[in-house]
Amino acid sequence: MGGRTEEEGSVSLELLRLKMAEFAEERNWDRFHSPRNLLLALVGEVGELSEIFQWKGEVGKGLPEWAAEEKEHLGEELSDVLLYLVRLSDMCGVDLSKAALRKIQLNALKYPANKSNPSS
Repeated sequence: MGGRTEEEGSVSLELLRLKMAEFAEERNWDRFHSPRNLLLALVGEVGELSEIFQWKGEVGKGLPEWAAEEKEHLGEELSDVLLYLVRLSDMCGVDLSKAALRKIQLNALKYPANKSNPSS
């Protein structure tokens, strides 16, 4: 499949897509995985992710003051968002990797580095 493997600590979006498709097929969930239903599930998961940060205020890079359990929970919710996004893109026939790379290129044209304002 190319790219790094699970054993190396990184996976491709393609591997996630294949694993999600297999997971859904084994459970006969394809009939429920319409783009609309997947989008609504994704929005719900983003809500759960947002809830984790709701009362935290600003947090530093790496979340230095968070307990290990909080970071683990965060990882689970981030994973839910990613997996629904991967599944949604698959069910819509969008190659998410290519679309993301194209979007980065478009953003580079829209926001050139030499015209970037470093202040907020």
